Amino acid sequence: MLKIQTNNLQFQSVVKIIKASSDINENAVYFHFRKINYCNYVTMYMKLITYIKVNQEDNGMDSSEIKQLQILATKARMGAILGTFCAKSGHPGGSLSAADIFTYLYFKEMNVDPKNPKWEDRDRFVLSKGHCCPSLYAVLALKGYFEWDELSKLRHVGAMLQGHPDMKGTPGIDMSTGSLGQGISAACGMALSAKISNKSYRVYSVLGDGEVEEGQVWEAAMFAAHNKLDNLVIFVDQNGLQIDGTVDEVAGIEPLDKKFESFGFEVFKIDGHDFNQIEDALNKAREVKGKPVAILAKTVKGKGVSFMENQVGWHGTAPNKEQYEQATAELQAEIDRLEGNC
Repeated sequence: MLKIQTNNLQFQSVVKIIKASSDINENAVYFHFRKINYCNYVTMYMKLITYIKVNQEDNGMDSSEIKQLQILATKARMGAILGTFCAKSGHPGGSLSAADIFTYLYFKEMNVDPKNPKWEDRDRFVLSKGHCCPSLYAVLALKGYFEWDELSKLRHVGAMLQGHPDMKGTPGIDMSTGSLGQGISAACGMALSAKISNKSYRVYSVLGDGEVEEGQVWEAAMFAAHNKLDNLVIFVDQNGLQIDGTVDEVAGIEPLDKKFESFGFEVFKIDGHDFNQIEDALNKAREVKGKPVAILAKTVKGKGVSFMENQVGWHGTAPNKEQYEQATAELQAEIDRLEGNC
């Protein structure tokens, strides 16, 4: 059991609130501690959610929760399309393929606080394939780190949101990235720091499958396994395409699972658009001890926009006005379908 700095009556009261609902009612916990004027209710809230998630029997997500995540991910895709259209540049294809992973991490998995983005005990996230930040920015906006309108200023001079993540200028960004291979290296350092400092936070990183052609990725992998970083989880977004063509044609990275296993990782293979599979892999990752985890997520580049799906040309091409309108209409239709409005 976690050591929680409050009296037993308060603790049992909140546990009762959570267990009385069909899922973990995080808002109930939050507002309960506001009601009793607990001076450090945010930290307490995070500790309680972690405790319940670890100790409560896991029956998986219900259909309504999955639907809400699907709606959020679709909105994130809309944000990525909006940003790249307004910027007239950017990387929509890989942004769309990773949107479900970003959504699950920020809305289900990670302990973060948008009102306190530098909270010392927060979980860390590093987007190693930094060029795919448009959908990450959209998820951060949906989570409340900044206003949605910032997306329309993507890549503009002086704007908060630049073409690659900037930890100094953007709330919620834990590491500036862009040069492929460097993000996972920084994530390893964060995970090691947590170990040295006896901190409980976890570190997550998303890489591209083209990115793993970089030698630095494997240097970082060797470092992670050597230091037994079981608080590190990396996703490889396997959409199969990179700027020069298919990953198989450019370098041929398979069998990727065997490569990571040989470097000392626990490996899980999933459909990166299936929230149940994402959840199952992350739950299993928490049980792994003494080694880092790699989740190989099979995805579709350009996911959610018919004319972008599995098309290498959309790796780094912004939509024009007609394409923007079509993409937005398709994504809005999907939201309407999920919400039962059609």
